[in-house]
Amino acid sequence: MKYFALSIILLYTTLSAAQGRFDNVEITVKEVSDHIYMLQGAGGNIGISTGEDGVFMIDDQFAPLSDKITAAIKTISPQPVKFLVNTHFHGDHSGGNANFEAAGAMIVAHDNVRKRLSENENTANAGLPVITFSEDATFYQNGDDVFLTHVHNAHTDGDALVYFAQSNVLHTGDTFFNGRFPFIDINRGGSIEGDIAAAKKGLMLINNDTKIIPGHGSLATKADYQKYHDMLVAVYSEVKKAAQNNVSLEEVTAMEYITSAFFTDAETAKDFISGPKFRSTVYKSILQELETNEN
Repeated sequence: MKYFALSIILLYTTLSAAQGRFDNVEITVKEVSDHIYMLQGAGGNIGISTGEDGVFMIDDQFAPLSDKITAAIKTISPQPVKFLVNTHFHGDHSGGNANFEAAGAMIVAHDNVRKRLSENENTANAGLPVITFSEDATFYQNGDDVFLTHVHNAHTDGDALVYFAQSNVLHTGDTFFNGRFPFIDINRGGSIEGDIAAAKKGLMLINNDTKIIPGHGSLATKADYQKYHDMLVAVYSEVKKAAQNNVSLEEVTAMEYITSAFFTDAETAKDFISGPKFRSTVYKSILQELETNEN
């Protein structure tokens, strides 16, 4: 009996700690255009379009933040969230799905996002996308043609770019990390090649006046996006040469010069993705690419 009681105490402590990490999070609202906003808190950047058609939302961060996010939205629109797009399935972008679904939002995402969420026992029973697409989808909301397009095997296997045509605003999800090294989830369909292709596709959609909401980081310009793309290409090229010359994972991970022109290891030591971790991920992704090409 005492072990059961101890387990309950540990569970309660764990849940309390998980909730507690969000207690001091503040949701900030930044105006991007006359009716599009970027919300930041903990997790991926949220995009909000407001207008007569209702609130069109992109990503929703973690479940414990849903009330704070809803309150922030109320400061820019009295209307409820009508559509909620998940740019991919990770919990810092889709964790609030069940809460927003319960409030009436219709969730939209790529086919693989629904598949990934439905395979997870924590997300399988609520908050699944009810509208999915395989390649492209278009919504007509708040005066914008909102173009959703799938980018293959980039950050994950279910990423989407969201472009507001008339407003000239692009939300990239986690296919673009502004001002830092990206997380490429190679265990769930992501790849360095795909991330490069996603940035290339995004750059083709926009012009010099486009405002870009990245998955993480501050509001960006086309120049920022181009710099990110070029970084990926440069690192990919160097690591691929090393891999083809049979340089080991451990050696490449230690080769700071590969990434130091962009961010040093000291600068990224406390980041979620440090320089060594990024080089290691790129190496593993390229090995997968080389193995696939051989087969």
